[in-house]
Amino acid sequence: MGPAIPGIELKLAEDGEILLAGPTVFAGYLNDEAATRAALPGDGWLHTGDVGTLDEDGFLTVTDRKKDIIVTAGGKNVSPQNLENMLKTVPVVSHALVVGDRRPYLVALITLDAEEDEKHEAPDEAKALIEQAVESANGDLARFEQIRRYTILPRDFSAEQNEVTPTLKLKRRICEAHFAAELEELYG
Repeated sequence: MGPAIPGIELKLAEDGEILLAGPTVFAGYLNDEAATRAALPGDGWLHTGDVGTLDEDGFLTVTDRKKDIIVTAGGKNVSPQNLENMLKTVPVVSHALVVGDRRPYLVALITLDAEEDEKHEAPDEAKALIEQAVESANGDLARFEQIRRYTILPRDFSAEQNEVTPTLKLKRRICEAHFAAELEELYG
């Protein structure tokens, strides 16, 4: 979070995308005109692909990637990373993936941190912690932003299954494909 550096202009598009302009801002991709046009559509601004907020003092907070924004069946936009990060504050949660694009409500696929899970003597203790985390994450959110259903997956998302990047970011589409049956059950 912070203000733009001197010499850089910063604004938000109507959809919340962060736009940048200035003499030292990105000039384009080498030998890739299509990608350059997507990032620099000729309006004088670099379209970063990130979504954020600007406060009254001009401080920028990046909240999500534009491509990851969920648009529910009701047309509401939801930033999944905010919910996922709230769930991951519970030590027993390894990963959380919030899903709901073109669906009536949000659901979550949650994986357990094996080492943390072993610390709990009662098998339902981790489930109770996750239930509390979901309730807390839903907190003061509007109904369309809340996780209505979730499931705890039998294994963690893994690099071996091509579900996470080397920096442990989830590959959403691949995770959704690998756990399509569980997702359908959540919406069943």
